[in-house]
Amino acid sequence: MLFLFGQQAFNLLIAHLNKEACARVTHTLLVEQEGERLLNAVIDNQEEGFLENSGQGQSNPIDYGKEKPRFDNSFNHLYNLVQDNPAQIKQLDKIRYIYNQWQMELKQKAFSGSVSNSALAKSTLFDSLHNEIEKLIQREEMLLRVRKNRVQHLNDINTAINIFNTLVILFGAVLNLQLLHRRVKLPLDKLTQVSKLWQAGQMEVQLCYSSRDEIGELAGVLNAIADETRHRQETIEVRNQQLEDMISALSHDLRVPLLATRNTLDCMSRGAFGPVNETWKEVFEECHEANEDLLKLVELLLDISRYEARSACLMCDRLNWEKILIKVINQVKAISTNELAFICKISQLLPTVYGDELEIQRVLQNLLDNAVRVSKPKGEIVLEIAPYGEDEVKISVRDYGSGITPQAQEKLFHRFIQGRKHRGKSGLGLYLCRQIIEAHGGNIGVESSLGEGSTFWFTLPSAINNVNCRYEHNITRCNRNNA
Repeated sequence: MLFLFGQQAFNLLIAHLNKEACARVTHTLLVEQEGERLLNAVIDNQEEGFLENSGQGQSNPIDYGKEKPRFDNSFNHLYNLVQDNPAQIKQLDKIRYIYNQWQMELKQKAFSGSVSNSALAKSTLFDSLHNEIEKLIQREEMLLRVRKNRVQHLNDINTAINIFNTLVILFGAVLNLQLLHRRVKLPLDKLTQVSKLWQAGQMEVQLCYSSRDEIGELAGVLNAIADETRHRQETIEVRNQQLEDMISALSHDLRVPLLATRNTLDCMSRGAFGPVNETWKEVFEECHEANEDLLKLVELLLDISRYEARSACLMCDRLNWEKILIKVINQVKAISTNELAFICKISQLLPTVYGDELEIQRVLQNLLDNAVRVSKPKGEIVLEIAPYGEDEVKISVRDYGSGITPQAQEKLFHRFIQGRKHRGKSGLGLYLCRQIIEAHGGNIGVESSLGEGSTFWFTLPSAINNVNCRYEHNITRCNRNNA
């Protein structure tokens, strides 16, 4: 910017000098032209007197001053042009003096009758006057050449400076681009790479840029944020692990007394410890149902703990979808009080899928139970199994209930989130479904519109090396009782 300001100031200076030089050239041209006019007036004056004398044949007085107004006009104009130059003023005064002397000489010779053609043609004063005016003109011609050279010199300087400025600007632009590349682009590229690693969860990566500019300050702030975020993540992970361990331990410890309570209640309701009347039998049944609910919750927590700890053992078998759907529908019909129509659509071009049949059946039953709860009596539920993508299978459960809001859909597969009409439930069923499907290498989701129903779906990969067996890398059957 300083260079550009300097260039502009220099251009203004050159323009000012060029203007002054052009004005001087114009002034010199005017002086030269007036000098030529002055010389022409003197020559015309001399020629007029010669012609009049030669044409009369006698010595009569001749009016040699009739050309004087023309001479005076040129002289005065010339005098005004050079009034700022003492040397030229002095030379004009000399020309004026010689001209007056020449005019007086001509008048004296004309009145005395001694003038002749040869005398008029050969006058010393005229020659002196002519020479002085010629000197004035020659001096102006020489000055004109000098001033034209100065103008040309200024133009050459201006051209050279413009070329130099252009080269300097180009060099500065290249240098600035290199500087921007080194000081801006490279740090931003590094920041982008590190940000992608942060996005992937690698918060321990630091942005190595220690410059004192604004990007260096930004790098320091971002590194501090990354450190704080990593520290918070570590704290949260420790707390979550502690909570999961506590839930797992508590669930395991509760399972044994709940099983013992269930056995005891069964024996008591059957009269193993003596006769039981109808009142106590109802009490025992209510206690038995409450105990079963607690036992199911404990079992659910234990299953979730196994999946979160990646210690669940899955069986890798070829899935028979017709068999799975028949079992799930029969189980749902056995416990459902609504009369519903179940429509099954199984594609004939399904790829082979391997997985744990009981766990997949468990997911389908959970989704189907939810669909039954929100469906109207004598409604219908559609179960569809179709190819998805190149090597996946998509399983969908479609109901025509009230639908789910977009806000609820975002958190539906998280822990302790209760779905539609599930008040009083634990909110862990869909979360466990997500754990099971992700353990098989698939995805789970929902598509819903209010008033039009919902479609819960999940996908499973067809390749055997993509199923879970993610927890075990060989195809073996795990003993579920020991698990």
